[in-house]
Amino acid sequence: MLTGEKLLITGATGMVALPVALELAKDNEVWAAARFSDAKAKAQLEAAGVHTATVDLISGDLGTLPTDFAYLLNFSVVKTQKWGPDLDGNAGGLGALMNHCRDARAVLHCSSTAVYQPDGHHAFAEDDPLGDNHRVLEFLATYSISKIATEAMARFCARQLQLPTTIARLNVPYGDHGGWPAFIFEMMKAGMAVPVHHDAPSIYNPIHHDDIVGSIPKLLEAASVPATVVNWAGDESSSIEDWCAYFTELTGIEATLEPTEHALASVKIDTTRFNELIGHTTVSWKDGLRRMMEAQYSEFVKP
Repeated sequence: MLTGEKLLITGATGMVALPVALELAKDNEVWAAARFSDAKAKAQLEAAGVHTATVDLISGDLGTLPTDFAYLLNFSVVKTQKWGPDLDGNAGGLGALMNHCRDARAVLHCSSTAVYQPDGHHAFAEDDPLGDNHRVLEFLATYSISKIATEAMARFCARQLQLPTTIARLNVPYGDHGGWPAFIFEMMKAGMAVPVHHDAPSIYNPIHHDDIVGSIPKLLEAASVPATVVNWAGDESSSIEDWCAYFTELTGIEATLEPTEHALASVKIDTTRFNELIGHTTVSWKDGLRRMMEAQYSEFVKP
């Protein structure tokens, strides 16, 4: 693990970065930069010894943020669903951060496997075509294109600033605190239909937060100029249909699946490069989902 380093983590109040910041703060000087519209999350970070700094990535205003960071970990994401702010906040914001941290040893930019052009049940490798994966979801209409634009900025800044960079395309993050699988169980227990793509099954490679945190040191070691691009996903593939069936096994609550074109298609991942550069993940999807359920919904889990 990283120890004794000065780290800047952006988007630190988010679902992925918050537990990362809390874990890394145990052995490092961690600074968290965000909008901090969530006062509770800010207080939680500060209680764990994290230094907080309010920034505005849309305008590029980084305030009084120090520049002497060893590593920049960018988890920030702007999702206003307006093209101007989202491109400025994501692509422009990362450009401002990398320029600000140009003397860092490495940058880890958290991208997404939402950048891949949908292609049935193909297992996506890093060189596969990119496309507008999330356009089918009205509330994430700008997401995929913004992620692709931000990758382009990361690639440019790595070369322009000679700043070693890793672009890690995250698949489905989850953990004891929740994640997308938890949202699906919320729908099940509320009696709502769970939307799934009509080209079943809807396959992904979920990655537990233990493995997200555990892989960060090697993702930083893999940083290079030009930027290293790698999928960031669990070794095991599983589907939304699998998750629902397992939730039923754990709780007895039945799932109603609703096939539709207005759901994300499969984003199954080829983890060959991740396994070569970083290693293998340690938490199986069933063990991880059981842990999540016991942490978040213990009253529903059968003995």
